[in-house]
Amino acid sequence: MTTATVTSKGQITIPAQVRDALHVSAGDRVEFVEVESGKYMFLAATRPVTDLKGMFGKTTKVVSINDMNAAIADRGASAR
Repeated sequence: MTTATVTSKGQITIPAQVRDALHVSAGDRVEFVEVESGKYMFLAATRPVTDLKGMFGKTTKVVSINDMNAAIADRGASAR
């Protein structure tokens, strides 16, 4: 098991072995996700948004910006 020490400022240094495995480096973002009480998962949040392209397949319906704005306005009005 790899360990790190928390400084008085609440900071830790991620061990090189963990940084290499997660492909994170200086300036990258990481997330701490609570998986159960007292247990957290440490995840690299380094994937670019472009990786999401194609995740849901091809669109079957073309929607204009005006249609999108109208739908947002309708939903916002009904939420009040």
